[in-house]
Amino acid sequence: MRSKFVVAAFAGLFMAGAALAQSAPPPATPAPDAQNILNLDLSTGGRVKVQLRPDKAPNSVERIKVLVRRHFYDGLIFHRVIEGFMAQGGDPKGTGEGGSDLPDLKAEFNDMPHVRGVMAMARAQDPNSANSQFFIMLQPNLTLDNNYTPIGRVISGMEYVDAIEKGEPPANPSKIVHASIESDDQGQPPAAFVPPAAPAAAAPVAETKQERKAREKSEKAEKKAADRAAKEEKKRRKEEAKPDLANPADAVSGGEAAATPGATPEAPQGTDAAVQAVAGDQPTENAVREVASEEAVSQPQ
Repeated sequence: MRSKFVVAAFAGLFMAGAALAQSAPPPATPAPDAQNILNLDLSTGGRVKVQLRPDKAPNSVERIKVLVRRHFYDGLIFHRVIEGFMAQGGDPKGTGEGGSDLPDLKAEFNDMPHVRGVMAMARAQDPNSANSQFFIMLQPNLTLDNNYTPIGRVISGMEYVDAIEKGEPPANPSKIVHASIESDDQGQPPAAFVPPAAPAAAAPVAETKQERKAREKSEKAEKKAADRAAKEEKKRRKEEAKPDLANPADAVSGGEAAATPGATPEAPQGTDAAVQAVAGDQPTENAVREVASEEAVSQPQ
């Protein structure tokens, strides 16, 4: 496996590179040309404009344009972002090991210093291995000069580059939502970056006398219908609360439930009990006389 950007060899020279950058004179920059403005709409919230420099690296700039017009970069992540150094992207695999189906490029080292905002082509150990990956400098580091191919510099939107999620790889990597060449899209950002216009408030319309009467009549009819429905519901609930006399369970006095079918009823008290205690369905004459005699004796005089 190969890495498309070698940093370890230059890690010890960061401070020296930063110090040299303070005294390096800025290179002459041509006027912006829409044919050579790369627009990167990032998930960090806005558009980054990069002025490409075909006068410094014609083949590398042309490669970027070709891939942009293929929509190659749309949706790709920044897979390697080092605080105070650079943000690297352009790998379809998102690992640093990928590239396009086009052949690798020969190095085009030039006199553009690797200062903040400079965009350069990433590569492996071989100087002639740049393909699709690039990096944008977060801080100057002149130790990269004549080791990588600068292709342009950010001219606006650097704050969106600074906001790219840091990490190797980042836990939640930032993305290139859309890449374009300004002359192709007339500088218009995609719909996701165009805030929708606020809808115009509808002008209030004065209500005529006839409309007011019709509205009041309608509201009155609706209220009347609602009241009627409420009364019917109240009546229905009241009817449901009444006991159903046709139901033996509801007919029991005091609301008690009827005896369970098949259960032995409690024996009644008094004369009938004595009569029922006599064996047989029909009481005998002697049994009746005995009961009558007992009751006569028990009656107070």
